[in-house]
Amino acid sequence: MIWDELETSLAQLADEGLLRRRRTLDAPCGPEAVIDGQRLIAFCSNDYLGLANHPALIAAAQEAAAHWGVGSGASHAVSGHLRPHAELEERLAVFVGRERALYFTTGYMANLAIVPALVDRHDAIFADRLNHASLIDTALLARAEHIRYPHGDLDWLADRLARSQARRKLILTDAVFSMDGDLAPLPDLFDLAERFDAWLVVDDAHGFGVLGPNGRGSLAHFALPASPRLILMGTLGKAAGVSGAFAAGNPRVIEWLMQRGRPYIFTTASSPVIAAALLASLELIVAGDDRRAHLQALIARLRAGLDGLPWRLLPSLTAIQPLVIGDNQAAVALAERLLAQGLWVPAIRPPTVPAGTARLRISLSAAHTTAQVDALLAALRDCVDRAA
Repeated sequence: MIWDELETSLAQLADEGLLRRRRTLDAPCGPEAVIDGQRLIAFCSNDYLGLANHPALIAAAQEAAAHWGVGSGASHAVSGHLRPHAELEERLAVFVGRERALYFTTGYMANLAIVPALVDRHDAIFADRLNHASLIDTALLARAEHIRYPHGDLDWLADRLARSQARRKLILTDAVFSMDGDLAPLPDLFDLAERFDAWLVVDDAHGFGVLGPNGRGSLAHFALPASPRLILMGTLGKAAGVSGAFAAGNPRVIEWLMQRGRPYIFTTASSPVIAAALLASLELIVAGDDRRAHLQALIARLRAGLDGLPWRLLPSLTAIQPLVIGDNQAAVALAERLLAQGLWVPAIRPPTVPAGTARLRISLSAAHTTAQVDALLAALRDCVDRAA
């Protein structure tokens, strides 16, 4: 029976240490979480600037709800495109230095819209092997040839681009890789896109708000020029503290996405409350140099404190600090030991990361204190001492 097959498969996931467990929080998103009455220091949120529960965003949402209500009632293309949505798109375009932006309900949906609108079965997509699942899925949805190059291997990529006979070519990459925390070589990828007349689609989910002058993102961090071939996707549910995403680039390209991006056309527009909160968030991001400086200080402190411990810390200068344990069960056991000490750092296992690289993905926020980072370091050292 098909039900028996599901039961067997779930049992196998549990045996392999791959079963996911969802926890219900009883406190707002922040550096401290409350789960089943236990107060924990949380190192697992992508709220990099600590804005998710900021009073200014809450006030903007309350005011918008009173004026605009809470629902949009239709897709953007029908009657759901309200003034807060329009203002947000205008502000986002200016903020990231692009001519036009298009707002989406989620980053996953934005990625699913962008690539299939630009290429099809006659074309080729060249994607970094460590790209996020949404980038893998959008490549499959496009039905183009899907060529996955070894992580950051520019020579391999250049060779395959040169040999490709595809009608159109598209390079697809994360800007900051979500499980490793390292940055894609965006200037080199842009040079390859120019050389081989390819699209370059960059997912800046983890760089927006954190990297670049005033937090304008990874493209600004590398000072990449505005180009018709370069499309930026930015996520607004991480450093921006709310939800949603956007695509930004050349006006003609963005117009084409609005006309042909199925996840945009056939989805009810998000609440105007969300758009209003994001407008307030953008102001805090622009003025957030102190938050970003504090975050960088915490990153340096954590990395220095992890030096000498038996696990492999990947070379990341972003808020994502991956501590590779290796074995699935060992990673889960370490996460549980930390949880017992009041520290929430979930284990990340395949298929999210490659087999044999299960890890603790330590995620830092500007809302964390130095004392909280020190508490995590002390707990990790205690785990090592107990195992000795």
